[in-house]
Amino acid sequence: MSGSRSSNAPPGPRSKAPTGPRVALEALFTGTAADPIRRALWLDALDQRLRPHLPPSLAAHARLANVNGVQLVFLVDSPVWSARLRLATPELLDAARSVGLDVTQVVIRTATRSPDPGVASPRAALPMSAAAREALEAALSSLREPGSTGSEDDAS
Repeated sequence: MSGSRSSNAPPGPRSKAPTGPRVALEALFTGTAADPIRRALWLDALDQRLRPHLPPSLAAHARLANVNGVQLVFLVDSPVWSARLRLATPELLDAARSVGLDVTQVVIRTATRSPDPGVASPRAALPMSAAAREALEAALSSLREPGSTGSEDDAS
């Protein structure tokens, strides 16, 4: 019974290949294929180190997107935050230099989505129900016809 079947079975618990999330993570971090993952993790860690140097109201609307040579590239979610981030540029550059980066300028890009995944984007307006539309039309018609109470239409 120990024929060809036993040759396909794992030899034993000692030589059994490990499986699971840890093995998957180790596979991701081997070779040059891991470079984008390492860079993304590095950028995220750098963002977490620079964020405390931003004014609290701005920190929720700005996110480090890249380090491109001597440039820190930030994403903001509106032009207002872009202007506020521009004012905080000297502090950001000092903070980046304090962690070992040789940067000389901050580039600010305005994104159409929220740069922070924790911040929900506004929902689209829901369509108006038929009852709400009728009530709105009734209110508008009463504004157009001064002195009309609407009871005359009910009597007809």
